[in-house]
Amino acid sequence: MPSFDVVCEPDMIEVKNALEQANKEISTRFDFKGSDARVEMKEQQLTMFADDDFKIAQVKDVLLNKMAKRNVDVRFLKDGKKEKISGDKVKQFIDIQKGINGDLAKKIVRIIKDSKIKVQASIQGDAVRVTGGKRDDLQAVMALLRKDVSESPLNFNNFRD
Repeated sequence: MPSFDVVCEPDMIEVKNALEQANKEISTRFDFKGSDARVEMKEQQLTMFADDDFKIAQVKDVLLNKMAKRNVDVRFLKDGKKEKISGDKVKQFIDIQKGINGDLAKKIVRIIKDSKIKVQASIQGDAVRVTGGKRDDLQAVMALLRKDVSESPLNFNNFRD
């Protein structure tokens, strides 16, 4: 019975590469000379450091541009809170979304069931498993989900024949 999983997870290698490229550009740019502007990553969270709110916006712009060039969907990033740290310096957290939340999983299952394609969808933790009799039906479901679900970037993996 052919099946695949619908997941929401970025390519962490590309995220790390984009982060390193952003830090390299920030270190060479003239408008960041003498400032402590950088981006760090710990597990599923990015932390941006800068001297003020304007520079933190510039750091974020550089980071988003580098991620776009590395084909990382920026919808994975969720802005967190800004904090003032020692002196006038500012840091901001950005969470990297991983996994499909319950509401989105229910919406995906509902879209699949309403499409009348002969497949079954079940929620498996933070993924949705889709099984069907034919490979063509599964590919039709993939196309349907790419078209109908726009609030979160979806990946399809674990395809079994």
